[in-house]
Amino acid sequence: MAKLLEGKKAAAALKEKQAASVKELQAKGITPKLAVIRVGERAEDISYEKGAIKRCEAVGVSAEVTALPAEAAQDELLALIDRVNRDKSIHGALLFRPLPKHMDIEIVRNALSVEKDIDGIGDLSLAGVFTGNINRFAPCTAHACMEILDFYGYRPEGKRVTVIGRSLVIGRPIAMMLMSANATVTICHTRTADIPEACRSAEIIIAAAGKAGVVGKDCFSPGQVVIDVGINFDENGKIRGDVDFEAAEPIVAAITPVPGGVGAVTSALLAGHVITAAQRAVIG
Repeated sequence: MAKLLEGKKAAAALKEKQAASVKELQAKGITPKLAVIRVGERAEDISYEKGAIKRCEAVGVSAEVTALPAEAAQDELLALIDRVNRDKSIHGALLFRPLPKHMDIEIVRNALSVEKDIDGIGDLSLAGVFTGNINRFAPCTAHACMEILDFYGYRPEGKRVTVIGRSLVIGRPIAMMLMSANATVTICHTRTADIPEACRSAEIIIAAAGKAGVVGKDCFSPGQVVIDVGINFDENGKIRGDVDFEAAEPIVAAITPVPGGVGAVTSALLAGHVITAAQRAVIG
């Protein structure tokens, strides 16, 4: 039976440190503040929004939400981002994606100030991840994968890691972070000839394909650590990960559950990134 890598335990450990950091900032007259920017009323965005705000408030980070209608003009969104960039009381911003089809995501995501880009969506933030610049924020979900491995004592250094998925949101950033931690990384994608073989030879698997159960029984070997990033819904509305949990659990050494794994740590790190941004603002 595999060890469950529960996100709530890692998130709880972060909470104590974050609350202490906020108290230090408040003693200097500063309250870390998050701006949430949402376009439209997508249920998954609203759900994550509620969780993120709850997590922030639990450690003393304030949050404000500005929601634009789905039919809002791109210029209206850019004006909102500009206001957030110029507001010194705001230390970090979360912009929900995907955006409506009439908006240019490349223009919008790069309009956010790199200092406030706490979810690493802009090119400058991603470049920092790729070059190892510690003054740039990595995407929270990618960072959460690293945090879980660290919390449970699974060091990537010297390990063979297979990442399934090559998106700029998770796949590529986590691959770069793993390499910075001295892991040997293989990235798999839709054109990879033999994904199961690439997985079986790995000691750590990061599944970020965005398709329920795509990582099946033929992908696992005894002793592996599996981090499942996927959040998918089946025909009955049940949440499923990218990994076939029932197939993996009897074989691998450790695995994150879905739900209850990476997601809890992602929202915790979002709050942590806001706090870090506030600390950097104090230093100037």
